[in-house]
Amino acid sequence: MAINYNGDITVVLDMQHRTPGNLRAFVQATLRSIRTGKSSDVRFSSTEKIEPVPMIARKMEFSYKDGADYVFTDPETYESVTLAEELVGEAKNYLVENGHVTVTFVEEKAVSIELPSSVVLTVTDAPEGIRGDSANNVQKAIIVETGITLQAPLFIKTGEKIKVDTRTGKYMERA
Repeated sequence: MAINYNGDITVVLDMQHRTPGNLRAFVQATLRSIRTGKSSDVRFSSTEKIEPVPMIARKMEFSYKDGADYVFTDPETYESVTLAEELVGEAKNYLVENGHVTVTFVEEKAVSIELPSSVVLTVTDAPEGIRGDSANNVQKAIIVETGITLQAPLFIKTGEKIKVDTRTGKYMERA
């Protein structure tokens, strides 16, 4: 969620409700400013009022990488949005051309990107499995089109399409 904190729009990254011993309850939150991009830890008392700011989630497609930035396009309006590498974060390992993502906006500024739970990637390098090395679910290191290295079964070959879980980064199945 996004809130208005000290006149600045911030996104809540993490939140914990705490009740220590005989003290009053409070909420410990990690906030990231949209304007500056800096994160800070803030403690709110249980009586403090906060002002929520509406967030809009839009389905978008990854178009291309422009230097260090990533360009996404709205498939309905064809508007494009350029996001910095820091905002994309680990999602860059699973972005393929025309791949669908959800981009969250607060006051017309992109604040986060959310991947689908799995993506289909093409294997670019898969060494041959060694004959007789098939004891119990033996895995080998393969490289996919985005450049990351994954562990996959021995039968996966170069050029095949595989399904990868974006939350864990693990091989799921052939696509």
